[in-house]
Amino acid sequence: MTEPPSDTPLQRTPLYDLHRALGGKLVPFAGYEMPVRYPAGILAEHLHCREGAALFDVSHMGQVTLTGDGAAAALETLVPGDIAGLAAGRTRYTMFTDEQAGILDDLMVTNAGDHLFLVVNAGCKKDDFAHLQKHLGSRLKIQEHADRALLALQGPQAAAVVAKLAPETAAMKFMSFGQATLGGVACWLTRSGYTGEDGFEISCPADQAEKLAKLLLGQPGVKPAGLGARDSLRLEAGLCLYGHDIDRSTTPVEADLTWAIGKRRREQGGYPGAEIIARQLREGPSRKRVGIRPEGRAPAREQTPIVSTDGASFGMVTSGGYGPSVGGPIAMGYVAATSAKPGTPLNLVVRGKPLPAKVASMPFVPHRYHRG
Repeated sequence: MTEPPSDTPLQRTPLYDLHRALGGKLVPFAGYEMPVRYPAGILAEHLHCREGAALFDVSHMGQVTLTGDGAAAALETLVPGDIAGLAAGRTRYTMFTDEQAGILDDLMVTNAGDHLFLVVNAGCKKDDFAHLQKHLGSRLKIQEHADRALLALQGPQAAAVVAKLAPETAAMKFMSFGQATLGGVACWLTRSGYTGEDGFEISCPADQAEKLAKLLLGQPGVKPAGLGARDSLRLEAGLCLYGHDIDRSTTPVEADLTWAIGKRRREQGGYPGAEIIARQLREGPSRKRVGIRPEGRAPAREQTPIVSTDGASFGMVTSGGYGPSVGGPIAMGYVAATSAKPGTPLNLVVRGKPLPAKVASMPFVPHRYHRG
């Protein structure tokens, strides 16, 4: 989860001082100093999220609002998701695509009633904002909210913690949006996250982020967690990490993200790369993102070569490591579509040695979203 040194000074989130006070190990990530772990360690943080409630700082993510008549229809010219059909108070996952159907970024879009609220990836937010301004700036007011922090409270106890502070949130379902005051802090909440667990992403004014984080950490069952646990949790949940499992060289169909493209958008198109995606939906892609279970104990890290049992090259592992809740190594990567069926044997070349593995169904750990 660390990055090579850069001459550009690292930015800090509003919770930087709190991370240090909590003993967080800070590393460079997407241009920020971010906690990769706390003294308990990644394994303990991961397992606590599966059992209790873990608090993550995701303030490095980009928060953007789009305001103006026809905002949903305008955004649909840039993404394949059904935004016009998104009801008020609901959130949807989608992607920015280019003319070759490559994925520029993946993002969350919320219909907040009188505006759209977007959360984009930290490493892409500068380009995403410029992309929105270039294509939609003449029609909509596009505002980047650098003055807001973003916290993710995740795990089976997260809902009870938030409901204790704001009882009205108990009625929220997965991928819904609401506003609530938590300990005197006015917040925007979506019942979502990126761990496979129930929970909330909570946007608040940056100058009140530390107050809110301390309030949440003071609740029974809540502990801090860093980027390391967030990465192993999302991998077990079979969720993509931008710049690793998806990027401009992958299409939504290849990435097995077609569930995010509604029927109307498949039929009508009207977004970059729509013809390529329609063809891949009709004919099938040449390769697909799949889950992989190595048969031994050795983890297959990112960039591990994937080959067929007869030695033909498939590609590389895009994400991989140890799955604490699985109790063994797990990975994902791209293989030929003809070899994407679960159970298909393949080899992972670790330190020059081919090790047996099999294509596996995802998620590796069942999702536990609160759908009501």
